[in-house]
Amino acid sequence: MAVKPTKSEKKVAYDTKLCQLLDEYTQILVVAADNVGSNQLQNIRKGLRGDSVVLMGKNTMMKRSVRIHAENTGNQAFLNLIPLLVGNVGLIFTKGDLKEVSEEVAKYKVGAPARVGLVAPIDVVVPPGNTGLDPSQTSFFQVLNIPTKINKGTVEIITPVELIKKGDKVGSSEAALLAKLGIRPFSYGLIVLSVYDNGSVFSPEVLDLTEDDLIEKFAIGVSMVTSLSLALSYPTLASAPHMFINAYKNVLAIAVATEYSFPQAEKVKEYLEDPSKFAVAVAPVAAAHSSAGPAAVSKVEEKKEEPAEESDDDMGFSLFD
Repeated sequence: MAVKPTKSEKKVAYDTKLCQLLDEYTQILVVAADNVGSNQLQNIRKGLRGDSVVLMGKNTMMKRSVRIHAENTGNQAFLNLIPLLVGNVGLIFTKGDLKEVSEEVAKYKVGAPARVGLVAPIDVVVPPGNTGLDPSQTSFFQVLNIPTKINKGTVEIITPVELIKKGDKVGSSEAALLAKLGIRPFSYGLIVLSVYDNGSVFSPEVLDLTEDDLIEKFAIGVSMVTSLSLALSYPTLASAPHMFINAYKNVLAIAVATEYSFPQAEKVKEYLEDPSKFAVAVAPVAAAHSSAGPAAVSKVEEKKEEPAEESDDDMGFSLFD
């Protein structure tokens, strides 16, 4: 008969396993496990098997193991996990793509009934229609102020009713009514709360960002740095091109207003002194139109007169003359 390990032996084994996972994996998802059953958790483990490991445990044990491991290895980045270990949470160690793993975890949600005392995670609305209940059950609907009518010997709800609001606790009447109607309004599963990646901790919403979103945010950041640098007259890689252009404009303005000149300003000064030099390409076209004007008009008039003469000849000499 196998001897069951003692509590101290279990703690040592758990500490060894957690430290081994911390050494092997650099990506960790911190997940909430409220209302998640053992069978559901087992299915999640099977779905993630291959490149991910799910580890549950008491927060005090996890925090203690993380602290000791950080001291032994000198890697203080592990300490960023400690503030995240609050509430009923677990850790998913993974070598796969973080977004794909979080999406895989979200697939294993199971519908659950509204139990008395639970805080509703969503609004619960009872839809209109025939409930299939006999008229003796109308007391449930009257207590909850749900308008009903008797139709063909059964109770029918007339209009949709918001039975429970998000954040409210489920009462005994609401729970009993939903159970009678066969409605399981809530769904529970592992919910990703935070992401740990090589010492950095960030929100899971970051995983939904596309490459275009990152480029847009980067461009906004560069724009802000540029504006701040220009306002402070502090040169940076972002503001240097603008500073050079502004300096060129200032020097060019001085050169235009004075006799001073430099190679980059000569063409501008030449244009300001005689703009007609830069209209060479336009002048021949305009001259061609002006010189050929009278001749072209006379030719057009001749072409317009020719059809008129032919029509006169036709009128004067017919086939019968």
